[in-house]
Amino acid sequence: MNSLKGKIALVTGGSRGAGKAIAIELGKAGAVVYVTGRSTKRSSPHDFPGTIEDTAAEIQAAGGKGIGVVCDHTNAANVEELIKRIDQEQGRLDILVNNVWGGNELSIDAAPFWELPLEHWDNMFTSGVRAQLTANYFAIPLLRKNRKGLIVHTSFWDHDKYIGNFYYDLSKNALNRMAYGLSVELKNDNIAVVAVSPGFMRTELVLKSFQTDEDHWQKITELASSETPHYVGRAVAALAGDPQILSKTGQILRAGDLAKEYQFTDIDGRVIPPFEI
Repeated sequence: MNSLKGKIALVTGGSRGAGKAIAIELGKAGAVVYVTGRSTKRSSPHDFPGTIEDTAAEIQAAGGKGIGVVCDHTNAANVEELIKRIDQEQGRLDILVNNVWGGNELSIDAAPFWELPLEHWDNMFTSGVRAQLTANYFAIPLLRKNRKGLIVHTSFWDHDKYIGNFYYDLSKNALNRMAYGLSVELKNDNIAVVAVSPGFMRTELVLKSFQTDEDHWQKITELASSETPHYVGRAVAALAGDPQILSKTGQILRAGDLAKEYQFTDIDGRVIPPFEI
């Protein structure tokens, strides 16, 4: 499948989890994929599994071209330099996947707002919402040169249900609204902007928390309806290859719904229904 051959993509926060899988699936579809993050073979801020080099290598192994770039997305100068590099090396940007997220650094407990630490604000808004906004700020002028493109925000949505953690709910809805606002502003540039909501993903950190791995997760009852990050990765690749993507601009789309529409499965052949609270 080379539906994205010749396209240039940027996936932020691609060392692991959804970002890694999205980058790999875009690479499989033929795109040149820039992958950013702070985790490298030399240094990982929180000793989490996965690095940008690992992701780039897996893209290469799958037949694509991956380019890992160290970037702290809370640092505007870092992000500006990243976009300048893409412009200098490629002269264009077609796909921006805003996946960078700081929310893994604190436990997302379902506790009342007044019992939660204020540190959640910086964790989710500075390292999450603002980081994605900053990527948009510097990348949109390059996207607009093409008069065509796609911006994806990975988020969460279940028909306006309350997620259960005040900060998480507020930050995810901020991302959803960001996608909508930008869709209005960029529609005349033929740039579609959507939010994509995965289900309960078996990321590296989730598997670690359940003390299991991808070969044994079926033994864990709580993971019965889970999906691999490649499910949302395939959703994003399908959207990026859709010539009618502008008809979806401004929408919040769920991976499970997109699987039915675009006829793809998870890597184990399953079609997992959209996650619901």
